[in-house]
Amino acid sequence: MTTVSEVMTKDVKVCTPHDSVTAAAKIMRDINCGSVPVCEGKKVVGMITDRDIVLNCVADGKDGNSVHCGDFMTTDVITCSPDTDVHECARMMADQQIRRIPVIQNEEMIGICAIGDLATVNIYANEAGEALSQISKPLH
Repeated sequence: MTTVSEVMTKDVKVCTPHDSVTAAAKIMRDINCGSVPVCEGKKVVGMITDRDIVLNCVADGKDGNSVHCGDFMTTDVITCSPDTDVHECARMMADQQIRRIPVIQNEEMIGICAIGDLATVNIYANEAGEALSQISKPLH
């Protein structure tokens, strides 16, 4: 059994609830991803996505430099533990229609497992592909 701890990214870029939305967007641009964990210390308190920023900030004409991540983040964060099986992690991504899952141990984030992390190991190409196809399906 391969676990999330074997494939996860350990050097995770995060923002705080008090960081500007622009700061979160710059992280997304710099690491080429669509979501960033929002943390207080090492505790995940939310996730902010490019979609959150566009629909709730940009579309409403708000200044990304003067509004905060905490105002736009999702607080109901799906997480997994480092010993979660990668197949289960792929199923979680598909079921929840998400591409990144913070990895939590003792209430602290120790990494993040992204769909790309699952896809880097050839044996998991099918699971990553299945998760991606489920993520891309409309909910209705």
